Amino acid sequence: MRHAAKLPPARHRMACHECDFLQTIPPLPEGAGALCARCGSLLVRHRPGNLQRPLALLTAGAILFVLFNAFPFLTFKKGGIVHETYVATGIRDLAGQGMPHLAALVAFTLLISPSLYLLASFYVLVPLGLNRRVPGMFRVFRYLRLLQPWFMVEIFMLGVLVSIVKLAKMAQIVPGVAVFSLAAFIFVMASAAAAIDPHAVWERWEDSR
Repeated sequence: MRHAAKLPPARHRMACHECDFLQTIPPLPEGAGALCARCGSLLVRHRPGNLQRPLALLTAGAILFVLFNAFPFLTFKKGGIVHETYVATGIRDLAGQGMPHLAALVAFTLLISPSLYLLASFYVLVPLGLNRRVPGMFRVFRYLRLLQPWFMVEIFMLGVLVSIVKLAKMAQIVPGVAVFSLAAFIFVMASAAAAIDPHAVWERWEDSR
């Protein structure tokens, strides 16, 4: 059974998420956790392989990101006419129909934000996995945490599902490879975000100072 440890004097400092009590965190064995000395809430748990798992998930996410941008998203069939749509063409059509602000928002949340998130994650985690430092990597990690709330691909996916239901009576709609890639991308990136342990990253930073 995994266990938690009260805090003896140790290595790095952090504030409790519940009571804001500033305290030191000891070196923890694999699977162990540290409890707040004041309120007893869990501060951090040392998880083995805390960089390999998010890196594997991020790599899968990068592949899926390429797939849902490179392959057709939806195919419309009606009266012998076949029309394929891509993510980029949908954004371009929004701009061409007099909705540039909406097109810019979709481009940011669906393309720019995920790509920046992937690049920033690799920039930080790959050197850490190799026990190396690159310029500004910990500052990039701060921005990465700020960027995460703008990662709203699932909202776009919800809009696509609503559109499919509404347009199904007008034409035959065939989901493309991009739809399934985007659905998988949402779950993979959510898992990657949950697997990234920020305390492990800051601990590496303090060890290297």
